Amino acid sequence: MDTQDHLDVVDKLSKTDLQNIVGGRSISGTLINAFTSAFKTLYGFGQDFGGAMRRFKKRRLCQL
Repeated sequence: MDTQDHLDVVDKLSKTDLQNIVGGRSISGTLINAFTSAFKTLYGFGQDFGGAMRRFKKRRLCQL
């Protein structure tokens, strides 16, 4: 289907047909993986930062 045929089909759709089109509102696996990845990154940062604060407070820093 070339571009002109596609435009002809869109022109022929009525307002009622356009209101009945459903789609684009689902949560995909890619989106879930992105949120999971972001959560894991922030959680790991929090663990590292908390551990560093605890070591600094107890004066148990690693010697260079």
